[in-house]
Amino acid sequence: MSDPSVLFAPFDLRGTTLANRIVMAPLTRSRATPGSDAPHALNAAYYEQRASAGLIIAEATQISPQGKGYAWTPGIYSASQIAGWRNVTDAVHAKGGKIVLQLWHVGRISHPGLQPHRALPVAPSAIAPLDVRTFLEDGSQVMVGLPRALETSELPGIVDDYRRATQNALDAGFDGVEIHAANGYLLHEFLSAETNLRTDAYGGSVENRLRFPLEVVDAVVSVAGAERTGIRLSPVSPAQGMIDSDPAAAYFPLVRELDARTIAYVHVVEGWTQGARDLRGFDFAALRKLFRGTWMVNNGYTRELAIEALASGYADLVAFGRPFIANPDLVERLRLDAPLNEGDRATFFGGDARGYTDYPTLEAAAAR
Repeated sequence: MSDPSVLFAPFDLRGTTLANRIVMAPLTRSRATPGSDAPHALNAAYYEQRASAGLIIAEATQISPQGKGYAWTPGIYSASQIAGWRNVTDAVHAKGGKIVLQLWHVGRISHPGLQPHRALPVAPSAIAPLDVRTFLEDGSQVMVGLPRALETSELPGIVDDYRRATQNALDAGFDGVEIHAANGYLLHEFLSAETNLRTDAYGGSVENRLRFPLEVVDAVVSVAGAERTGIRLSPVSPAQGMIDSDPAAAYFPLVRELDARTIAYVHVVEGWTQGARDLRGFDFAALRKLFRGTWMVNNGYTRELAIEALASGYADLVAFGRPFIANPDLVERLRLDAPLNEGDRATFFGGDARGYTDYPTLEAAAAR
């Protein structure tokens, strides 16, 4: 077996020194302030508890009111949201941690009940996802319906939303940003030929389907710098009703373009988001070879898989998602190869401190 110490070695992420190679993946918890979608003191406590991660990627955060797809998810477009996130980043930094913000536009995965003026959600094309639900501010679950196709003239405005959100994230004290281009949300929808049936310069050929995501990347880099910009991709995941019969056609050219832009990292979900590590015939190892920067892997990684991925040179960082929900001291548990707490699925989304900030650490459990 490979030397476990590789998982706990410091790592230089383009000038940002990480204490270890363990990343807390972005995890939607739906606990922002109702009405304002601003983070609050309990959110700061939650992230502070997990600051021993080499890097925290804060939960997906909408860049605009239009980008919202679920009740009580945080935003990064208002003064109160920026102030709320500043409390979070200050708490993490006080514990010696590093934290970046994931920038999110949900695209078609929304509902008029979550949109300004009860407008239809937007997407590259007017295609509804199959059997996908979201939940509203009253707690009810509703089916995601037919979105409205974006006009070509609207796209520069969304790019500007990403640009402003990036500056707001930096103003809030984040160490960088991650562009969410995965899991069936807006940028992912543009990449797939099944969800992007446009006939303008943003649809049809692979070059056209890459155009809007790359315009977003360029806008974010123009504010944060390439060294503070990452992106999340999920080439084969069917999350949120996503379909892509030929993901290699888009993702190999996309990663070449990302490499040319020298962004800080690519964060790849291998297999089905929150599901099996079924790679569906996709050659992730070959994709990785196209990017000379930091390669972050995610989805179903155990301690043993993570150590092997790092030791072999395939990955530079390993992101853990749900294990961080129930284990605020996940880094220490991995170091000791200690048992992990089981998460309470009933409290994953929405609620208060229960199932959020009350999971015991090893130290606390031993003191009982």
